Amino acid sequence: MRAMLLEQIGQPLQLRELPEPQPGPGELRVKVLACGVCRTDLHVVDGELPEVPLPIIPGHEIVGRVDALGEGVSGFELGQRVGIPWLGHTCGTCSYCQHAEENLCDAPQFTGYTRPGGYAEYVVADARFAF
Repeated sequence: MRAMLLEQIGQPLQLRELPEPQPGPGELRVKVLACGVCRTDLHVVDGELPEVPLPIIPGHEIVGRVDALGEGVSGFELGQRVGIPWLGHTCGTCSYCQHAEENLCDAPQFTGYTRPGGYAEYVVADARFAF
């Protein structure tokens, strides 16, 4: 798949050919139709957020169609249109997650920052955070 990759902080994204990602348990793969550019994406590219894991595919305002389902995923159908936000995964076990305050999770992952984002043909998302 084609993807725009941040390889070095503060440098332009690079067009790269990468293997299509495969969804694991609890995940779905989305064929990206559109991905916005948010100021947070620019914070990632400019290194204004700590510990950017390089290389990374930025982009978290994603709209696409479900292309593949990982084991245990229910409630989604192939071809269904979904959105994928900034908050891409939470631990599910900390006190915040246990009290429906996932936005304060002790061990979050963020789409386009700590997990691959939508500046690509495909993205894999935690199905709990696809809408």
